[in-house]
Amino acid sequence: MGTMGWMSVVWAATSPESGLFHPVERCSEVKDLSDRFNELRSRGQGYVEVRSPNREFPVLILAFRDDHAVVHLMSSTERMSLLVGDGTVPSDAEVEVPIMDDLAAFTGDFVLDIDRAWDLLHSFTQTQAAGPLGEWCEL
Repeated sequence: MGTMGWMSVVWAATSPESGLFHPVERCSEVKDLSDRFNELRSRGQGYVEVRSPNREFPVLILAFRDDHAVVHLMSSTERMSLLVGDGTVPSDAEVEVPIMDDLAAFTGDFVLDIDRAWDLLHSFTQTQAAGPLGEWCEL
């Protein structure tokens, strides 16, 4: 079996037990991250940070609640961008997702469907490139 698609990722995520963000990073196969994501999804919400094992940045952040997700990109300690949404929620609507342990409100302009957001995060773990994921809006 080839190693393609099984490269490791470094990630930190909400703990399914406490429901709070567990900031200790783990290095594992993407499958472990996927398992955690599915577990959080079955609980209705979560917050995940992912990066490449050999670089501190970029960090991709996926925050979701129910079927709505918001994706941030941290390209350095100073630079943060938001992925432009996919139209799943109207611009004038607001969606709350957990950022670490607090709920934060985002307008529909930055909300994605959870499945699409997970696909993007998954391709990021394969390519380590954030540019191709969509249009980014620097904060």
